[in-house]
Amino acid sequence: MMLKIQAIAELIRLQNQSGTVLLLMPCLWALVFAAGGHPPFFLVAIFVIGAFLMRSAGCVINDVIDRDIDREVGRTRHRPLPSGRLSRGEALLVFICLICVAASLLVFLNKLTLILSFVAVILVGLYPFAKRVISMPQAVLGVAFGWGSVMSWVALRGTIDLPAILIFFATVFWAIGYDTIYAMQDQEDDRRIGVGSSALLFGRFAWLAIALVFSGMIVCLVIVGLLEQIGYWYVVALVVVSVVMVVQVIIVRRGITHDEAFDMFRSHTWLGVIILIGIVLGLR
Repeated sequence: MMLKIQAIAELIRLQNQSGTVLLLMPCLWALVFAAGGHPPFFLVAIFVIGAFLMRSAGCVINDVIDRDIDREVGRTRHRPLPSGRLSRGEALLVFICLICVAASLLVFLNKLTLILSFVAVILVGLYPFAKRVISMPQAVLGVAFGWGSVMSWVALRGTIDLPAILIFFATVFWAIGYDTIYAMQDQEDDRRIGVGSSALLFGRFAWLAIALVFSGMIVCLVIVGLLEQIGYWYVVALVVVSVVMVVQVIIVRRGITHDEAFDMFRSHTWLGVIILIGIVLGLR
């Protein structure tokens, strides 16, 4: 039993919550903006729990669908499904439980947020297939992560306003950037297997593509700040984040190792937190 519990913990990436933070940060950006700096605690709690559950569910369904592919990739062949420590049936049961618990949170939210949640579930299900169909599955990941920010805005305001749309696009740009860096770990395996990856699509111009999407993210967030008339701490946060992103682009252009790619990817959790702090302080 303990071995199964350990395998389930690995399946949902319990030991590594970078993905949860990357999903959660745009939700909190939108929620704090929508609330003028003072979001209700119960909504913050709902989206924190929801981000953990949906990210975990996304990991599970991704591993279920990619079990055979994961056996061919050095970084993933030891995961619970490709290694045989969990069956597909067991993993699907975990997925259903996670989705059901996440769905129970919707009773506390308004009708429009409930409608938007169905799209979120569809995006979670579609993402694992994206690499088989398109050359830039990172864009699908960005849409899935950005959708949470729209839901959090709507949960408080009840409408989809321009700032929410801009935060959505900022998140899409951001995810394409950091997930392209992440995908650099698997370029050789992805090319051999024949699945799509923005790291392969952009090739030696990956640094330029990353620079462009990071710039798009910052521009969207600057416009949100102007619309919401936020204070200078937000500007400081965006400047700090921009400087880090410029450094990352320079490093990518130089060429990075697998370990550098992973460390650079994980650093984006802190960039998301810096932006959140800038929003909170800027709206005081």
